[in-house]
Amino acid sequence: MKKFAFVALSSVLATSAFAADLNNTQWRTVDDETGKAKALVEFSKSSNGTYTATIKKLLDPKAKTVCTECSGSQKNKPMEGLDIVQNLKLDKGNKYDGGTILDPKSGKTYKMNAEMASNGKTLKVRGYIGIAALGRNQTWYRVK
Repeated sequence: MKKFAFVALSSVLATSAFAADLNNTQWRTVDDETGKAKALVEFSKSSNGTYTATIKKLLDPKAKTVCTECSGSQKNKPMEGLDIVQNLKLDKGNKYDGGTILDPKSGKTYKMNAEMASNGKTLKVRGYIGIAALGRNQTWYRVK
Protein backbone atom coordinates (compact mmCIF):
# COMPACT_ATOMS: atom_id res chain seq x y z
CA MET A 1 0.00 0.00 0.00
CA LYS A 2 2.84 2.40 0.86
CA LYS A 3 4.47 1.77 -2.53
CA PHE A 4 1.20 2.52 -4.32
CA ALA A 5 0.72 5.75 -2.37
CA PHE A 6 4.30 6.82 -3.13
CA VAL A 7 3.92 6.08 -6.85
CA ALA A 8 0.55 7.90 -7.00
CA LEU A 9 1.94 10.95 -5.16
CA SER A 10 5.04 11.00 -7.39
CA SER A 11 2.85 10.94 -10.50
CA VAL A 12 0.74 13.84 -9.27
CA LEU A 13 3.79 15.91 -8.37
CA ALA A 14 5.46 15.19 -11.70
CA THR A 15 2.30 16.17 -13.58
CA SER A 16 2.01 19.40 -11.58
CA ALA A 17 5.64 20.31 -12.20
CA PHE A 18 5.26 19.61 -15.92
CA ALA A 19 2.02 21.57 -16.14
CA ALA A 20 3.60 24.67 -14.58
CA ASP A 21 6.36 25.00 -17.18
CA LEU A 22 5.41 27.39 -19.97
CA ASN A 23 8.51 26.69 -22.06
CA ASN A 24 7.67 25.50 -25.59
CA THR A 25 3.94 25.51 -24.95
CA GLN A 26 1.41 26.88 -27.40
CA TRP A 27 -1.87 28.57 -26.44
CA ARG A 28 -5.03 29.66 -28.23
CA THR A 29 -5.88 33.19 -27.11
CA VAL A 30 -9.51 34.19 -26.81
CA ASP A 31 -10.86 37.74 -26.80
CA ASP A 32 -12.39 38.43 -23.38
CA GLU A 33 -15.03 40.73 -24.92
CA THR A 34 -16.16 38.71 -27.96
CA GLY A 35 -15.23 35.16 -26.92
CA LYS A 36 -13.65 34.58 -30.34
CA ALA A 37 -10.30 32.85 -30.83
CA LYS A 38 -7.65 35.39 -31.83
CA ALA A 39 -4.25 33.76 -32.21
CA LEU A 40 -1.89 30.93 -31.39
CA VAL A 41 0.86 32.11 -29.06
CA GLU A 42 4.00 30.19 -28.15
CA PHE A 43 6.06 30.64 -24.99
CA SER A 44 9.82 30.26 -24.82
CA LYS A 45 12.16 30.53 -21.85
CA SER A 46 15.30 32.66 -22.01
CA SER A 47 18.62 31.86 -20.37
CA ASN A 48 17.78 34.23 -17.49
CA GLY A 49 14.64 32.20 -16.66
CA THR A 50 12.03 34.66 -17.97
CA TYR A 51 9.35 33.77 -20.50
CA THR A 52 8.44 35.43 -23.79
CA ALA A 53 5.33 34.69 -25.84
CA THR A 54 5.23 35.19 -29.59
CA ILE A 55 2.25 35.22 -31.95
CA LYS A 56 2.70 32.19 -34.21
CA LYS A 57 -0.57 32.34 -36.15
CA LEU A 58 -3.57 34.66 -36.38
CA LEU A 59 -6.90 32.80 -36.14
CA ASP A 60 -9.27 35.66 -36.94
CA PRO A 61 -9.36 36.24 -40.71
CA LYS A 62 -10.47 39.84 -40.08
CA ALA A 63 -7.55 40.63 -37.75
CA LYS A 64 -4.98 43.24 -38.71
CA THR A 65 -1.82 41.57 -39.98
CA VAL A 66 0.48 44.49 -39.07
CA CYS A 67 0.82 46.22 -35.70
CA THR A 68 0.09 49.76 -36.82
CA GLU A 69 -0.77 50.92 -33.28
CA CYS A 70 2.47 49.62 -31.76
CA SER A 71 5.32 51.99 -31.00
CA GLY A 72 9.09 51.81 -31.16
CA SER A 73 10.68 48.77 -32.77
CA GLN A 74 7.30 46.98 -32.91
CA LYS A 75 5.68 49.68 -35.08
CA ASN A 76 4.37 48.26 -38.39
CA LYS A 77 5.79 44.80 -37.65
CA PRO A 78 3.82 41.74 -38.82
CA MET A 79 1.54 40.38 -36.10
CA GLU A 80 2.78 36.86 -36.73
CA GLY A 81 6.20 36.80 -35.07
CA LEU A 82 5.38 39.66 -32.69
CA ASP A 83 6.47 39.18 -29.06
CA ILE A 84 3.44 40.06 -26.95
CA VAL A 85 4.61 38.78 -23.53
CA GLN A 86 8.01 39.65 -22.13
CA ASN A 87 9.92 39.11 -18.88
CA LEU A 88 7.31 36.86 -17.26
CA LYS A 89 8.77 34.95 -14.29
CA LEU A 90 7.62 31.87 -12.42
CA ASP A 91 6.59 33.12 -8.98
CA LYS A 92 5.53 29.98 -7.14
CA GLY A 93 3.59 26.87 -8.03
CA ASN A 94 1.60 27.62 -11.17
CA LYS A 95 1.73 31.43 -10.77
CA TYR A 96 3.72 33.84 -12.92
CA ASP A 97 4.39 37.52 -12.35
CA GLY A 98 6.56 40.49 -13.30
CA GLY A 99 5.93 40.41 -17.02
CA THR A 100 4.43 42.75 -19.55
CA ILE A 101 1.84 42.07 -22.23
CA LEU A 102 1.29 44.00 -25.44
CA ASP A 103 -2.23 44.52 -26.75
CA PRO A 104 -1.57 44.68 -30.50
CA LYS A 105 -5.04 46.11 -31.11
CA SER A 106 -4.31 49.28 -29.10
CA GLY A 107 -0.51 49.18 -29.15
CA LYS A 108 -0.45 49.56 -25.36
CA THR A 109 1.74 47.54 -23.02
CA TYR A 110 0.46 46.46 -19.63
CA LYS A 111 1.91 44.78 -16.56
CA MET A 112 0.78 41.19 -16.33
CA ASN A 113 0.54 38.09 -14.23
CA ALA A 114 -0.74 34.65 -15.08
CA GLU A 115 -1.84 31.45 -13.41
CA MET A 116 -1.91 28.05 -15.04
CA ALA A 117 -4.65 25.64 -14.03
CA SER A 118 -3.38 22.63 -12.08
CA ASN A 119 -4.18 20.37 -15.05
CA GLY A 120 -2.07 22.60 -17.35
CA LYS A 121 -4.91 23.10 -19.86
CA THR A 122 -5.76 26.77 -19.26
CA LEU A 123 -3.80 29.91 -18.48
CA LYS A 124 -5.54 32.82 -16.78
CA VAL A 125 -3.78 35.97 -18.02
CA ARG A 126 -4.30 39.33 -16.32
CA GLY A 127 -3.17 42.61 -17.86
CA TYR A 128 -3.29 45.75 -15.72
CA ILE A 129 -2.08 49.28 -15.13
CA GLY A 130 -0.75 50.13 -11.67
CA ILE A 131 -2.27 47.45 -9.44
CA ALA A 132 -3.56 44.04 -10.52
CA ALA A 133 -7.05 44.84 -9.21
CA LEU A 134 -7.41 47.37 -12.05
CA GLY A 135 -7.18 45.12 -15.07
CA ARG A 136 -8.72 42.54 -17.37
CA ASN A 137 -8.54 38.77 -17.52
CA GLN A 138 -8.32 36.44 -20.48
CA THR A 139 -8.30 32.68 -20.44
CA TRP A 140 -5.94 31.03 -22.91
CA TYR A 141 -6.27 27.37 -23.87
CA ARG A 142 -3.32 25.03 -24.24
CA VAL A 143 -2.80 23.63 -27.72
CA LYS A 144 0.53 21.84 -27.27
